[in-house]
Amino acid sequence: MTHIIIHKRDEQGREIIAYPAEVLLQESSRIVVEATFNMDSRDVGGLWIERGDRFVETFYMDRWYNVFAIFDGEGSHFKGWYANIARPAVLDGNDLYADDLALDMIVFPEGLQRVLDEDEFDALALNDKEREQALLALQELKRLAKHRQAPFTLLDGTAPSMRQQP
Repeated sequence: MTHIIIHKRDEQGREIIAYPAEVLLQESSRIVVEATFNMDSRDVGGLWIERGDRFVETFYMDRWYNVFAIFDGEGSHFKGWYANIARPAVLDGNDLYADDLALDMIVFPEGLQRVLDEDEFDALALNDKEREQALLALQELKRLAKHRQAPFTLLDGTAPSMRQQP
């Protein structure tokens, strides 16, 4: 497998965090990677993320978001999705850059959606076009999640809540 480094940056392009990931799928407009969560455990909008959890992350070069499917690090238990509103990703060799625009959405396995960090998003110094693109991306994510369409499915195209757990 190919290893890459994910660079999460703020809206000004300043690096917030960088971490290694393995490429699972690469196409012209998207890349799917697997990474292990290596930060302190935390509750993110009701979704508990723990050190060692497995993230299957989908980044798009032509969409204003990225989406992470989160699995328990101890096994294959699906916890939910975490979506970031972000500028389209940029892949440069073995480095992928994603500019986070603060606005996030959690989707639980049963379909419940929760939008996070709206105040942080409102405070960003974005131009009108970027703000509009970000809000359109949030609406698209809500629609895709509601209808269980990609990226709110697993790589084999099935919705996690419909899969048999071992």
